[in-house]
Amino acid sequence: MAAAATKPVMVIGVDDSECAISALEWTLDRFFSQTVQLHPFKLVLVHVKPSPDVFVGVSGPGRIAGSVETYQALDGDLKRKAATTLKIAREICAAKSVCDVEFEVEEGDARYVLCEAVNKHRASVLVVGSRGHGAIKRVFLGSVSDYCARQAPCTVMIVKVNHPTKTPPK
Repeated sequence: MAAAATKPVMVIGVDDSECAISALEWTLDRFFSQTVQLHPFKLVLVHVKPSPDVFVGVSGPGRIAGSVETYQALDGDLKRKAATTLKIAREICAAKSVCDVEFEVEEGDARYVLCEAVNKHRASVLVVGSRGHGAIKRVFLGSVSDYCARQAPCTVMIVKVNHPTKTPPK
């Protein structure tokens, strides 16, 4: 007896930024709308929670620069932010009648975690939003979308947010 064919996987990176929310909405509208009778992908939404270590300095093995209370408060804030982000993503999916979605929260650097999620789920497509940072900001902050486009072993779709207030170059 033949095994049922499995759908390819699409991973979407979500955070609380306008570009990530727009990328989620854009993708759902194009690939998971009600006019599409059979959704072509299994959908996995991944939120990457930064490690509190990024914000609280480590001053040696097992020692944190700052109080344990500060570290715990920051970690709690990051967990609440992750829960809020997933709540918004769930609401967007529900509003667009997309029900078969897997939600994950992982901790670490978004560039690496998203590429790991692609490998873990054997994804065919990774969707990320583009914040539109200029070259100088990308040098200092890094670019998740640039890194994923170069390193992910699948197709990477970078969704840009339309900024109607910006005048296009002539």
